[in-house]
Amino acid sequence: MVEPALKTPAPVNAVRPNTYVDSVALMRISGALTAFPHVEAASLVMGTPANRRILADAGLLADEGARARPNDLLIALRCPPGAIEEALAEVDRLLQKGWDGDAQAPPPGADEPPRSLATVPEGARLALISTPGPYAAAEALKALRRGMHVFVFSDNVPVAEEVLLKTEAHARGLLVMGPDCGTALLDGIPLGFANAVRRGRIGLIGASGTGLQQVSTLLHSYGAGVSQIIGVGGRDLSTEVAGTSMLDALDLLAADPDTDTIVLVSKPPAPEVARAVLARAAEAGKPVVAAFLGAAGEDVPGVRTAGTLREAARAAAGVTGEDSPDTASPAAGFGAGRRWLRALYAGGTFAYEAKQLLAGHEVATTATHGSSPQLPSGHCVLDLGDDAFTAGRPHPMIEPAVRTPWLAAALRDPSTAVVVVDVVLGHGGADNPAGAVARVVSAELGALRAAGAPPPVVLGFVVGTPEDPQDFHGQVRALREAGVVVLDSSTTVAETAADILAKIDGGAL
Repeated sequence: MVEPALKTPAPVNAVRPNTYVDSVALMRISGALTAFPHVEAASLVMGTPANRRILADAGLLADEGARARPNDLLIALRCPPGAIEEALAEVDRLLQKGWDGDAQAPPPGADEPPRSLATVPEGARLALISTPGPYAAAEALKALRRGMHVFVFSDNVPVAEEVLLKTEAHARGLLVMGPDCGTALLDGIPLGFANAVRRGRIGLIGASGTGLQQVSTLLHSYGAGVSQIIGVGGRDLSTEVAGTSMLDALDLLAADPDTDTIVLVSKPPAPEVARAVLARAAEAGKPVVAAFLGAAGEDVPGVRTAGTLREAARAAAGVTGEDSPDTASPAAGFGAGRRWLRALYAGGTFAYEAKQLLAGHEVATTATHGSSPQLPSGHCVLDLGDDAFTAGRPHPMIEPAVRTPWLAAALRDPSTAVVVVDVVLGHGGADNPAGAVARVVSAELGALRAAGAPPPVVLGFVVGTPEDPQDFHGQVRALREAGVVVLDSSTTVAETAADILAKIDGGAL
C-alpha cells in the first residue's frame, strides 16, 4: 500500500531511447495515467528541446529527462516514491496495448498497414500527420509531393513551415488542413475530433475546431446536414499565413456539386485576411455565412456575417424566428459577496465567443496554475485547453479530470456567482466527459446546501448529437441531475451568464 505524500513529490522521469509514439497516443496515455492511483501529474512527450522546456516550466523535468533526445520517449510523473514502479509499469502496459485500449492485430491474411509514405498504396489521396512538431513539416511535404492532401494534427510547427507547406499545396492544387488541426469530416469520415452529424448540403470551413463542432451539431439539431467539414488550423487567418487554406477550401466547396451553402468559422482573424476571405466568399456563387468571432462585422454582398456560432448555424439552416432561446436565471439572490463569473472551457473558441458577449465586463483570461489552481480576483474566462494550461497535462477534451481542480476551486470560492462549463462529445473525445463535471458539481453544491450557503449558478452546454458514441441524452441528464443548468449552445450559455451579471450589477439579484 502506498502512503499518501505529505508534500508535493519531486518529478520523476524515465526515458525510452529511440521510441516514437504519435501525439494522439501520447495525449491519450497521459490522460489515462493522470487518473491512475497516486499519480498527481503525468505527461508523455517526445524528448524535443521544446517539450523539455514545457516540462521544465510545469515543474515536471528531472535530470534524466533533461538528457532525452528528440527521438526518445520522455515519461514525466509526479507521484509518491512508492508508486513510481507501478505507474511506469502502467505506461508500458498502455504502450503495448495501444492508445485507444482496443488495438488488435490484423486478421490473418490482411494487408499490413503502410509503415512509411513510400509504401502507401497507389491512389491514396490523404495523409494524416501526427508526429512531434519539429518533424511534421518534412513528412507533410513528402505527402504533398506524392499528390496527397494533408491533415496535420501536430502542433508546435513553426509558422514559417506552415507557410511553406500551404504555398506548396496551393501550387499543386492540394489542401493542407493544419497544423494543429483538430477537426475534419470528409465525405462522412471523421478526422481528429468530430461529431456524428447527418449528411447534407452545408459545407463548413474553419480555423476553429470546437467552433466547427458546435456549428455542425447545431445544424444537426435543426434538421440540417453537412457535406464536408474542413479544418484549416488556428493560424490560417493570421497575417503570416494569409488564409491560404481557407481560400483554397472555399474554392473547393464552391465547385462541389454536393454543397449548396458554405459556413466559415474562425477565432479572431487578421483584419486584412478577413477582408480577403470575405471578398472571395462573395464570388462563390453560393450563399456563404461567415462567423469570424471578435472581428468587426463588414457588410459584403453575398455573404451573411454572423456574430455568434448559434447565429451562423441558424442562418445556414434557414431557421427563422427570434434568435434568442429561453435563458435561465437564478430564482433567488446569491447572498452577499457572490458576484464573479468563472468560465472554465475545454474549447478555446467558446472562450473567445464568451469574451465577445461579455463586452463591457473586465475579464481575466489567465490564471496561476502550479500544484493547485488559483483563480484571479474578478471575472475570468479560461481556455483550459490552451498550451499554458496543458503543459505537463493532457488536453481536457481527452482527460476531463484535468478541469476538476479548477471547477472545485470555482465552486468553493464564496465570491463566485456563475460557473460555466462545456462538454464536448464525438469521435476522439473522452468516453464520459460529463461524468467528471457532474461528480464535482454534485459534491460541491451538496456541501454548500448542507452548510446553508446559497450556491452559485452552474451553466453548461453539451456539444454533440444523439448519434455520438458518448450518449448525448445521458450526458445531458447526468449534468442536470448534478445541478447544472444545461442550455442549447455556447452562445446561449454566454448570453445567460452576461444577463445574470447585469442583474447582479443592477441589484436585481
